[in-house]
Amino acid sequence: MEQKAESERRRKTETIKERAVYVYLPSQEMVKAWKKRAEKQGVSISKFVIEHVENSLQQEEDQTYKPRGELLKEISELRSEIRELQGDNRQKRIVIERLENALRKYRAEVFLEDRFEGVRKYDKELIAILKSHGVADSDSLLRNLGIDPRDSELVKAISKQLESLEAYGLVTPTKRGWRWLG
Repeated sequence: MEQKAESERRRKTETIKERAVYVYLPSQEMVKAWKKRAEKQGVSISKFVIEHVENSLQQEEDQTYKPRGELLKEISELRSEIRELQGDNRQKRIVIERLENALRKYRAEVFLEDRFEGVRKYDKELIAILKSHGVADSDSLLRNLGIDPRDSELVKAISKQLESLEAYGLVTPTKRGWRWLG
């Protein structure tokens, strides 16, 4: 048994140069850090490096892990796609906002015409806000409806709707705003 162990030691000693790989780390701090980690794990620096390199190689071969380079490429592609989608999203929000504004103006036209005859449809959002808030002032109504206070036509249309709702006894003006009575 002793002879076999001695033979193995001699063989390892004879092949030491053939098994050596020299690695130059970027800094002495990194060398110290690796040695400290190896010491913490209770292994030699050689064993520490071998274990980590083998572990890394195993992960790359595993289907569940991707190599770092591949992950970086994928991240870059995803970031590019995100930027593109954010741009598309921004454009679509602008288009939707413009369409909603045009729709509001279209629906408001019937309240802006003094000689309108027929049935007027009230803004469902306006009524829902009035019902849910108890009392709502003009500023909060416009903000909740998404109406720019500088858009005089839409502001006037909302005022006419409120006046009409008041004439039907569904709302009443108070010092703090409009109160739903409906």
